[in-house]
Amino acid sequence: MSAAGSLLAAVPAASVLLLTVATRPRGVGAVGPLRLAVVRAALLTGAYAVLVVEVLGALHALNRAAFTTAWLLFLAVAATAAGLRSRRTDHVAPAPAAAPRPVPVGAMASGGGPDTPTRVAAGDTPAPARTDRSPAGPLAVAVDAWRTAGLGERLLAGAVAGLVLVELLIALLAEPNNFDSQTYHLPKVEHWVAQGDLDFWPTAIHRQVTIPPGAEYLLLHLRLLTGGDALHNLVQWAAGVLCLLVVARITAQLGGGRRAQLLTAFVLASTPMVALQATSTQTDLVCAAWVACAATLVLDGLRRRTGWGTLLALGAATGLTAVTKTSGLIAVGPLLVLWGLAQLRLALADRSSAGPVRAGGVARTVGGSVLILLVAAVVVGPFLARVTAEFGHPLGPPRLRESIPMERHDPASVLVNALRIGHTAFDTPLAPLRRAGAEAIIGGADVMGVDPQDRAITFGREIFPEPAWYPDEDRVAFPIAGALALIGVAVALARPRRIDPGQAGPLRAYAVVVLATVLLHTAMIKWQPWGNRLILYALVLAVPLAGLWLDALLRRHARATAGVAARRSIATVAAVTVLATSALAGVLALSYGFPRRLVGAGSVFTTSDWDTRFLRRPQWADEFRWAASSVRDSGARRIGLVQQNDNWEYPWWLLLRQPDGGSPELVALQSVLPERPPADPASVDAIVCTGSEPACAKLVPAGWRLEFRDYVGYALPPGR
Repeated sequence: MSAAGSLLAAVPAASVLLLTVATRPRGVGAVGPLRLAVVRAALLTGAYAVLVVEVLGALHALNRAAFTTAWLLFLAVAATAAGLRSRRTDHVAPAPAAAPRPVPVGAMASGGGPDTPTRVAAGDTPAPARTDRSPAGPLAVAVDAWRTAGLGERLLAGAVAGLVLVELLIALLAEPNNFDSQTYHLPKVEHWVAQGDLDFWPTAIHRQVTIPPGAEYLLLHLRLLTGGDALHNLVQWAAGVLCLLVVARITAQLGGGRRAQLLTAFVLASTPMVALQATSTQTDLVCAAWVACAATLVLDGLRRRTGWGTLLALGAATGLTAVTKTSGLIAVGPLLVLWGLAQLRLALADRSSAGPVRAGGVARTVGGSVLILLVAAVVVGPFLARVTAEFGHPLGPPRLRESIPMERHDPASVLVNALRIGHTAFDTPLAPLRRAGAEAIIGGADVMGVDPQDRAITFGREIFPEPAWYPDEDRVAFPIAGALALIGVAVALARPRRIDPGQAGPLRAYAVVVLATVLLHTAMIKWQPWGNRLILYALVLAVPLAGLWLDALLRRHARATAGVAARRSIATVAAVTVLATSALAGVLALSYGFPRRLVGAGSVFTTSDWDTRFLRRPQWADEFRWAASSVRDSGARRIGLVQQNDNWEYPWWLLLRQPDGGSPELVALQSVLPERPPADPASVDAIVCTGSEPACAKLVPAGWRLEFRDYVGYALPPGR
């Protein structure tokens, strides 16, 4: 990556920082104002990035010059907004500090700054809070929070920061090597660059055009700004950081103090699936981040009317979720229902207290709901329009609509599907436990008259059960975080006052949304061995309840055992043990996880860039090089592709790139798009093949020379 590419890649990050300054709420009324500003900035930047791709794609201008111009304009606007906000703040005199007063048990104090409320015991007097207008700003808030934190809180914060920094190191050192990314995530980016637009193309891999492309839109920006894929892993890393910030804010919104927020962030950060995906070009963390943003905005609307700016942000979060991964809407839907009901309740309460003067509150709620949907449609609508025009259905061809969604919805089938998903999500290295659980589920399915391998409730040709405990980014289980989340949901539903007496209503409502999300997921998405990553958004949504429950457990027992130094609490020891085990799981995932790790075979420090790309299939690395070298030496310019639905295409875009860095002319000789016929084999200068030699041989013109190894082959005409 060139120096110019590095500078251009910094422009989006600088824009987010400036927008965070520009959109930070005034005053101290908002919970976690700095994190709310980050949410606003992320949504605004994400929506802008998607719309830039759509607009420039429609203009056939997906090129570096156009994207550079778009980002420099965005940076200028963000800088202007931040400057105006700073000048307005400077002209406002800070309010006089109020005299400290006692805070009752369970109330929120701001000794750690307005962004990190903490719980105080009865009779304690909190330190004077810094306001948003404090000249010292967020840095002083962070310093104050660290100074007033206890040892446990410092350990939690240090662990989270350490995990995030190690993930950043791996993300920067490792080449993109996710399996799906080699097949369709990254090839679609290269097709856009080569075409200069978003039109669909003939392909044998339908997922290149049918799967929502929101995360790949973000990758396209980095690809054009930097000229390569060196920073591609940072999209998911940034999404992971955003998830941590937002779940901590959700915890605060539900009444959690600083320790509860740190516990929430720690549980999520140490979850192996999160740690591994944060260094990947997969898309699940991006989806989870947009869902979490929607959740925190919805919670803001439970007790106060939602302003127009927040309505626009909710629309952006909904649209970004839809354009990234439609399964995320399974969570966004219940969240918006909760928001609508809360807004109607507030409108009716205003009407009953103020009479006809406030009667327009219901109409405003309805209008706000329409605005959210309109904004979402602006974000995701262009992609859905292209899919509908191509396949006659907004969800794509029948092949896609039938492969992942459940085809049976009778209670027995849904229950069996839910049990299988739970079995895979809670898998552990204990093989006897796995076998016993699977046998119980299979036996129960037989009793209910459901085939546990039924294709109508099972993805593809996969067979349940499948081990999922190994730290692999595509399938690793999350038994610790999942168990804590389930307990948190159960307590919030049954006994929310045990967590926070003052937040019983919001806690129960939020737990209902989480439970509804999980139930809807199990009723709508088929079981598959890789299903754990598909439900990651629901885990992110549920983790705040785990942090709140853990904090309540520790708080209650601290009161019960105060003054008894020799006595050890079983609950406290159990909680610390669980947290230590969770930390160990996160560290092991980063150290030995697959396909990116710190130590051992395949380490990012000792493995070459090219071999890193092929850690999933090391035997293919030399084969791709061998075939590409022969094709390059032949002088071929127009190259035909022969491949199957799950074959790797991305290596060809790297190996056959033009000497000046331009995209190769790769055309498909097969197509699953009825309206996009494949290229004529006679029109190409060479053919490269993956997967099947017989399939390749059928498309090689007579007289051409075909060479094929185990997985990769090529064909050249006579004389080349």
